[in-house]
Amino acid sequence: MKVERSRNTIMNHSPDIDRGGRDDADRDDRDDARRESGDHADRTGTATDPPRWPQFVDKEGSRWTLRQADDADLDQLVELYDAFGDADRAQGIPPAVEHRRRSWIEMLLEDGYNIVAEGDGGIVGHIVYTPLEDACPELAIFVHPAFHDRGIGTELCRRLVASAAAADREALELFVELRNRAAISVYRRVGFETVDSDHEVRMVHALEDPTVSAVGSPPADS
Repeated sequence: MKVERSRNTIMNHSPDIDRGGRDDADRDDRDDARRESGDHADRTGTATDPPRWPQFVDKEGSRWTLRQADDADLDQLVELYDAFGDADRAQGIPPAVEHRRRSWIEMLLEDGYNIVAEGDGGIVGHIVYTPLEDACPELAIFVHPAFHDRGIGTELCRRLVASAAAADREALELFVELRNRAAISVYRRVGFETVDSDHEVRMVHALEDPTVSAVGSPPADS
């Protein structure tokens, strides 16, 4: 299953724009927003209380840990996206040029809420909503081409929807190509509805919808 990414914030961001010059207050605001979003990146656990993350067994019986990503995952995410060829991209995302691709990943880690699917061999899936503070942020999801059709993308969607609801976001939105029926089916299954369609489909998940409580739980401390 190839799942598309959303269009506006995620696609229109230019990695060549200098994002420097933000002052400490801006960084504090982002840190506060991450804490409000249930950021568990600082969890290291103890001998009596080890870190716990949701486990997921895919259609082929492989076990994955679904956890929140942080800056320490940059190199693994770069490796994940290096595996994407032209056929795996939609409207230029992920960027084909290496330095642009790395800057794009850095932007997602800085400005979004990120969850990854990780196994013994590393990260195979990545989902994000961004901007972090928006009431209706955009969703993007990518699964390594070798791991499609195993339910990983669906499970990542469930976790992100639950995390966004727990962070009091009002809704999530995404854009998907009209021909990508498999992705549209997955999004509908986890609660997204089509609100507009032309050459691509705009879908929105209103997070006060009762289905939110049924689709999964965010990575949690317990």
